Amino acid sequence: MKAKPDKVRTQILDSTILVFNDKGLKFTMDDVARRAGISKKTIYVAFRDKEDLFNHMVDYCFDSIKEAEAQVLSSDLPTVPKLRRLLGVMPERYRDIDLRKLYTLKDKYPEIFAHVAVRLETDWEPTLALMRKGIDEGSIRPVNLQIFKMMLEASIEQFFQRDILVENGLSYYEGLGEVVDILIDGIAVRN
Repeated sequence: MKAKPDKVRTQILDSTILVFNDKGLKFTMDDVARRAGISKKTIYVAFRDKEDLFNHMVDYCFDSIKEAEAQVLSSDLPTVPKLRRLLGVMPERYRDIDLRKLYTLKDKYPEIFAHVAVRLETDWEPTLALMRKGIDEGSIRPVNLQIFKMMLEASIEQFFQRDILVENGLSYYEGLGEVVDILIDGIAVRN
């Protein structure tokens, strides 16, 4: 029985993430095929080339993050802890991935780097709605939400534009946690 096309694409994308984690941009399609346990030809049936594969990997990662965000939003946590978790959400399977390597995309794959930036800057409405709720209930002090959003986006973009995480011995997840703590502790109302 043949594997379903979506299952094969998912297998390829998961393998690409793992290979990228090991080798950074220097991975080859042979590396992905070996990791996925499939032929290189199967990869090229699903994806045009390495750049196409990378673009789909970006969407796959961001879609997984959006799914994790939806789970946080549907939780019964109070507003501030929910916001802290929402801003720092990272699906469990990506926590050990070295996303610091994404900063290397800027020079070799500027289109993919731009795609990452677009994904970072979109679909903020659920987060902003939670922040408005916090302001309305008095658990978050009134702040300009667009400035808050810009600060978080700029911090994350710096992770991908510079090797600041590498220089400080932090994983992406640890760096994101630091940024979220600084931002949330700056807006939370203290009792």
